[in-house]
Amino acid sequence: MNPCDPIRWRAGAVRRNLAGWGAGAVLAMLATGCAMSYRTPGPGADFRSLGVTDDDVEQGTDYAIGRRLERKPLAAFPTHIAIVRVQGGGYASHSSRSYGRGNYSVVTTRDVESDAAFERLAALPSIRGLAPLNRLVISEYLNDEEDLRQAAASVQADMLLIYTFDTVFDVEEKIAPLSVFTLGLFPDDEARVTSTVSAALLDTRNGYVYGLAEATSHQTQLANNWTSEAAVDQSRRRAEQEAFDKLVENLATMWERVVREYAPAEAVNPAG
Repeated sequence: MNPCDPIRWRAGAVRRNLAGWGAGAVLAMLATGCAMSYRTPGPGADFRSLGVTDDDVEQGTDYAIGRRLERKPLAAFPTHIAIVRVQGGGYASHSSRSYGRGNYSVVTTRDVESDAAFERLAALPSIRGLAPLNRLVISEYLNDEEDLRQAAASVQADMLLIYTFDTVFDVEEKIAPLSVFTLGLFPDDEARVTSTVSAALLDTRNGYVYGLAEATSHQTQLANNWTSEAAVDQSRRRAEQEAFDKLVENLATMWERVVREYAPAEAVNPAG
């Protein structure tokens, strides 16, 4: 039996060898014969055979995806940023209506975004100013982000900040028996709202994505059968306002990374 054969050499053989030869002899055998017969597992894989060379990747990448991957940051620092809120087509709430037709629409009324939140963004380093987009520069027909980038270019903005709210709500009956005795006047329903606001910071010139941010808020409010719709909308506005305030904080953190990664040192710490 070959003691270096990894298949045939079993623990029983080891015990017999130890008993017959002694531990010293076995250790000597392991240090000599087995060391001489050891073989490396094998060479590394040739990535060219896996189709992951630069040429193969370029040929195998979808054209549309390849164009997006080729985008490079072009914005100057300090920079002007255009801001716009987008929603699904035909969006409408108690306090705002959307504008535009196509794959999405825009909301130009600030019903949940506070002035303090925008002032917080405008005060971030390396930002010259913010330019909210409105109907004067936004096309009526909206198909993709290029339509908004064109609007941002019309106000000389180097970057475009797009954000949208995704809000869901329902009304759940909490104390059913009370509504029978109070004829629906007692607040026996609970309006529940969850709002998530998402944002993307793009380069106006080519759509390069500098960063993404997101924030969520939850709100509940008691309501009776007469005012549940109004209560839900009040909760919606509170949830969206809280979510937007959280988003601004997340955007501030994201912007620190953007400045650190893309802005030249003289733009971050101007002389004088």
